[in-house]
Amino acid sequence: MGDDDLDMIKVCEPRLPEMEALAPYLRTIDQSRYYSNFGPLLRRFEGRLATHFGVPDDCVVCVTNGTTALTLALRALDAPAGTLCLVPAWTFVATAHAVTAAGLVPYFVDIDPETWAMEPAIAAEALRRAPGPVGAALPVSPFGAPLDWSGWESFASETGIKVAVDAAAGFDTARPGQIPLAVSLHATKPFGIGEGGVLLSRDRALIARVRRLSNFGFEGGRDAHVPACNAKLSEFAAAVGLAAFDAWPYTRAGYASLARSYAAALSAVPGVTPAPGFGAGWAPSSCVVALQRAAVRGVVAHLAREGVETLRWWADGCHRHPAFADCPRAPLEVTGDLAPRTLGLPFHLGLGPQQLNAVIGGLADSLVATATAEPPSVAAKARASR
Repeated sequence: MGDDDLDMIKVCEPRLPEMEALAPYLRTIDQSRYYSNFGPLLRRFEGRLATHFGVPDDCVVCVTNGTTALTLALRALDAPAGTLCLVPAWTFVATAHAVTAAGLVPYFVDIDPETWAMEPAIAAEALRRAPGPVGAALPVSPFGAPLDWSGWESFASETGIKVAVDAAAGFDTARPGQIPLAVSLHATKPFGIGEGGVLLSRDRALIARVRRLSNFGFEGGRDAHVPACNAKLSEFAAAVGLAAFDAWPYTRAGYASLARSYAAALSAVPGVTPAPGFGAGWAPSSCVVALQRAAVRGVVAHLAREGVETLRWWADGCHRHPAFADCPRAPLEVTGDLAPRTLGLPFHLGLGPQQLNAVIGGLADSLVATATAEPPSVAAKARASR
């Protein structure tokens, strides 16, 4: 790593509990000699998760990562193998990987231009036009933004379609109901433990099925009752989770405050639209903005020269990845417009006021530079349209 890399304002700098915060929990592991298999720290961690999300303890199950949580949720819902699963094209590839791992076929559908999410009405229309039998739907909370939770409950009830929710970045916004929803505990998320995932549902029987699927299909004995896997969260991961909970009030306040400051600063930069809900009081872990499509490449290059890292979090959409290029898709007009012009800006708790000002200033300067670099014919058309 060179000096330039050290000076770069990173797009993401995960911050997990440090050694001193972990020590009491690690000593508990040393004393108990319990390292996995639903040990005492994991049970405590799941209890704190239940309290955080406002559900009973038996409505929570932790697994090795968020993608596995989605896969096991779809399996526990018994969506017919080989059927289509409605998935927004505007999502990270983990969503579609979970669908295929559960034996279903991703059917990519469009998103709402205001919420950036696959809304129940969009899913209902895609269901009517589906090229084959649909067994499930997997809406996504875009970058942690709240979803229409009751709308999806109604969709599941009215259509009979199995629904699970990918709320990977939604630790601060998820509202569990009967529909299972998965929250990622990856290091890059608002509440991170390194790797991990939690599945939540008020359907206790479903959570019990997921727990069984995460533990070789065992049901309290040594007989495997269903084909399953090993996705149990270790005691060490639970220790990190418990220490992270101790710091959560401060972590949450830091993310929410940074988002408010960011949103206020971005409002003064013409041509920039933050992701829906950003800066509205909840704790995100990323800052994704939409620009004019023609500006993105120039903005990325200009910011890089200024020492500001950027990231196109979901690239041009999940459907554009070679692994899913052959999957069926509905018309994707909104996704096709939005995806190529989104950009992730630096957003982490190590981002101080001076760095934030550098990011905002660099963004504003890059947009001006990009605009002045437009071909004369394009600039003339832009002026004529004003």
